[in-house]
Amino acid sequence: MTALQWVLAGVGLVMIAVVFYDLFQSVVLPRPAVRKIQLARGVVRPLWYVWRWVSQRTSRVDRSEARLAAFAPIALLILFAIWATALVIGYGLLIDGLAEQIRPAPPDLITSLYISASTLVPLAYGDYVPEGGPVRVVIVAESATGVGLAALAITLLFSLYESFREREQHVISLDAMAGAPPSGVQILETAAELGMRDNLSATFDEWREWSATVLESHLAYPLLVYFRSSHDNEAWINSFGAVMDAAVLVMSTVEDGAEGPARLMFTVGNHLVEDFNWVFRFKNEEYPIVERSEYDVAVERLVKAGYRVRSGDVGWKKFAKLRSKYAMTLNQMANLLALPPAQWIGDRSYLPHRERPSRLRRGPRTASPS
Repeated sequence: MTALQWVLAGVGLVMIAVVFYDLFQSVVLPRPAVRKIQLARGVVRPLWYVWRWVSQRTSRVDRSEARLAAFAPIALLILFAIWATALVIGYGLLIDGLAEQIRPAPPDLITSLYISASTLVPLAYGDYVPEGGPVRVVIVAESATGVGLAALAITLLFSLYESFREREQHVISLDAMAGAPPSGVQILETAAELGMRDNLSATFDEWREWSATVLESHLAYPLLVYFRSSHDNEAWINSFGAVMDAAVLVMSTVEDGAEGPARLMFTVGNHLVEDFNWVFRFKNEEYPIVERSEYDVAVERLVKAGYRVRSGDVGWKKFAKLRSKYAMTLNQMANLLALPPAQWIGDRSYLPHRERPSRLRRGPRTASPS
């Protein structure tokens, strides 16, 4: 081996070690790696910003949503393509350094990369045969790496879609109570209208378990965050926010509600919000976002639904204090993911379930003077 081949072989070993480390951090390790070097974070987030910008260059919401929904599966394929390419190059550099132990000897680096690629897949045709002990070890190691990479890809794919399915089951089932887009006030109104106030405790318990499940799965595999809900005007962040809003209304305003389950839901849900704030490094500002006038409208709706509520100032102060703990983070998540707006989450300048006033009110046309 020449000095240059030794150097290239060393570079190849480093590349292989880096890929193994990154695969372990991104796929195998079931916990977030926030302050560690991770290819997935360095690739997925910048790619998402570009993808989101391009997808929103259309006035048709359905086309924009379809493009945004395609991002997560494509990003997953891109990640595995990058890992596979890096492994091919790393092993190719090792093979090139041991070229004299192969018959016939590969004449250049391109041929060594071909041998590496055909071994990783594996699709070796027998046109190059390893004869020396070291190169045989490299070939066997790369072949085993290819099988392991394929197994990791299949396992991760099934794991992601299973977590996605579990997440979306609750989102879809909540639609009957919360509406689309979901609303915390609507949850309480529907429960009162259908005589299901006692079932609010079960709803809060279900979403407390949902929050714990999402906490584990989405922090271990952050790519799940980019998988969008498959139904119009629905988004998992909005549904979670609606349940949190319902819990906060029960804790602060409604006197005859299921305060115990609501408080437990708020505690676990706030844990999820704090971890999202930690992973995505959002600016955590305690601000409820909801204005007092909007809160008063919500209270009026609850009174009409048959709830007994606390006095205005006391309820509003407690509501604002509790909602400030999660409102800004959920709003930043909704804006980051370009989610359809909900009642108190996301861009509320456009709400599909409300009638928007025209921006410019024009009077009747008058005939121009002749």
